[in-house]
Amino acid sequence: MQKITEDKFMKLKSGTDIRGVAVETETEQIELTDEVIEKICTAFVIWLRNKEGKNDLRIAVGHDSRISAGRIKNAALKAFSAEGVTVYDCGLASTPSMFMTIVLDIKVDASLEITASHHPYQRNGLKFFTRDGGLEGKDITDILRIAYSAQLGNKSGNIIAYDFMSVYCAHLRNKIISETGLGEKPLASLKISVDAGNGVGGFYAENVLKPLGADISSSQFLEPDGMFPNHIPNPENQEAIKSACDMVKNSDSDFGLIFDTDVDRMGCVGANGEEINRNRLVALASVIALENSSGATVVTDSLTSDGLRKFIEKNLGGKQLRFKRGYKNVIDKSIELNEKGILSTLAIETSGHAALKENYFLDDGAFLATKIVILLAKLKKQGKSVEDLIQSLEEPAESMEIRIPILLDDFTAYGEKVIAELTAYAEKRNGWEVEKENYEGVRINVAGGWFLLRLSVHDPILPLNLENDEKGICKSIADELKVFLSSFDKLDLKNFD
Repeated sequence: MQKITEDKFMKLKSGTDIRGVAVETETEQIELTDEVIEKICTAFVIWLRNKEGKNDLRIAVGHDSRISAGRIKNAALKAFSAEGVTVYDCGLASTPSMFMTIVLDIKVDASLEITASHHPYQRNGLKFFTRDGGLEGKDITDILRIAYSAQLGNKSGNIIAYDFMSVYCAHLRNKIISETGLGEKPLASLKISVDAGNGVGGFYAENVLKPLGADISSSQFLEPDGMFPNHIPNPENQEAIKSACDMVKNSDSDFGLIFDTDVDRMGCVGANGEEINRNRLVALASVIALENSSGATVVTDSLTSDGLRKFIEKNLGGKQLRFKRGYKNVIDKSIELNEKGILSTLAIETSGHAALKENYFLDDGAFLATKIVILLAKLKKQGKSVEDLIQSLEEPAESMEIRIPILLDDFTAYGEKVIAELTAYAEKRNGWEVEKENYEGVRINVAGGWFLLRLSVHDPILPLNLENDEKGICKSIADELKVFLSSFDKLDLKNFD
């Protein structure tokens, strides 16, 4: 067998996860082979033993609907068992539920979800949890370094088939019953449609909403299918969100929910068929998080609108901290604030990752959906809707994103140079003001709006986001920026056209 180099292991790192090609295609070879999975899972056990200071470990394993899940799961079970670990095979499961195996019922030492989120069918990955939550990037680096020389063990730990999703669904149902105070069938008057995109999210319709009386008859794509035949299971994808909006409009539903593949993200649709996503979802989640915590801080990513800040701080009496893009960044920042004695009850990214303090700061799409459904049921009794709660949110007239490729392998220094020179240009440009409270790239305030140029952490890309209250302004600013950026010969500006 061809030797796997340390460099190939390190290339599997994707932020705080491990991801790679898991199904051979015409243009791609498998990176996540059985041997690679076995080495990484063996390395995780070695790393975890050092972290926990104990040998007797219990680990839960679940997976999303991808076609490579069964093969990868078997390799993971083999490696864990060979290390003498007691393994709970949880089968088809959401990513957040795998963290919950650590704090509910079986209370394992750690867990693994086999998923690549919304990525194409041929890709897959490993997402590890400990009692501290998801791993940090440094942890992944350490595990991959151990994996390079790790050898499969020779022990034989127990492998136990365990239906944890039933426990998890009961947990969510009980929360809805207790917080609505509307009896055992609190959703009996509601028609709620779910678009699971053929990921694992169908459980939420069938095993959470339906038993509580909700009419889920107009839900779609609930069946797990790792080829994702209907649309990409991604609440940010325009085709996917349009499909969910059409589902609600065509069925006259009270509400709609859309999940990504492994249900750590979600979006929703109001009864009017309009999406509640991005800034609108952040606003709705903030209503929930600040209900009994006036003055608390909501940590968001850097792409949120000025109208959202006004909504959180003026309408809800909270505070907003716009931090770095990346769900782990906003979660870690929110946790850090609480450790410093500054109450922060919500960390949320416009992508749909939302982590509430009351739920271990776990980014769980099903949990946020549950909190929204509780609101929905209460408001229905009052003749109101969820949309009423965010109707005062001021939204921009236009927004756009232009992704600017950097034509260099070693792109970081070049990208930082571009940002630094744009900052200097903006400081001298009449009518432009550099935002002082900014944690990545450069955010420039202009009349009626703003724009942000930042550097992608993993890819040679400079994403440019623009937003304004007046139509046509974003294009005029983009035109000026294109002229400015044309002096950088390693930037590909074709997307400006």
